[in-house]
Amino acid sequence: MAARLFAGKEHASVYQQYRFSPPEKLQGVIWSYLEKKKVSSLQLAVDVGCGSGQSTLWLAKRFEKVVGTDISEAQIEEAKQAPHPPIVSYLVCPAEDLPFEDNSVDFILSFAAVHWFDIPRFMKEVERVLKPSGCVVLATNCMDMQLHYKDCTEKLTEIFKEFRKEIFKYANERIGRVEDDYQTVFDALPFQDKQRITDIFGAVPFTVAGVLGYFQSFSMYQTFLRAEPEAAKSLIQDTEKRILEVMGVSSLETPMEIRMRHTTVLGCKKS
Repeated sequence: MAARLFAGKEHASVYQQYRFSPPEKLQGVIWSYLEKKKVSSLQLAVDVGCGSGQSTLWLAKRFEKVVGTDISEAQIEEAKQAPHPPIVSYLVCPAEDLPFEDNSVDFILSFAAVHWFDIPRFMKEVERVLKPSGCVVLATNCMDMQLHYKDCTEKLTEIFKEFRKEIFKYANERIGRVEDDYQTVFDALPFQDKQRITDIFGAVPFTVAGVLGYFQSFSMYQTFLRAEPEAAKSLIQDTEKRILEVMGVSSLETPMEIRMRHTTVLGCKKS
């Protein structure tokens, strides 16, 4: 069974505000892979575990029709409420039971989501719905990120590591699939033509407020918040204070960035 850690309305709202589509370098890896595999049909792409739709919208730049799916009604409602072109639609459904015909989908993406799925069942669905020569990309952000602002990177990153250590007490065991750089996901993909890349680096621009919002979108923080609301809020407040002090600023709208590493598993169904 898939884990349902992002289903609440408040969490979905935070997700909509602070989550992002695949960063530029990861986008480049994905498009280059599709070009290398000579994917000629760009009719239908499916974004599985789409959350509030950030990566779904990104796919609309290349495909004729894009469908985002998620098990959370609250996440899908957030996605539907956000502006999106007519070629994009959203469905509530499990990743393990996709409402598509056999051999009907050209491309499947799952960004920062597949580690929550029932992986064996999901992989059967991938194999079922993809067209011959269709491709799948399963990517995620890794947790060894850095906070960057001027010459404060080392101190800011230490603050993040301490924050991560506190909330990791509430991490679901499936986070281990991220920690192993999707080796488990790669092993489960039932295609001979597959590869795993673990060293894609990029940066995502944020404000201080955006960074704090992104932290609060983590499933383990949300679990902490439900279990110990006062302690969780206190941790965010303390993290905010420390970040501002290290940066030497007072405004939460001060620009900064998160430098991230991304892991991706790419595969192509036999023609």
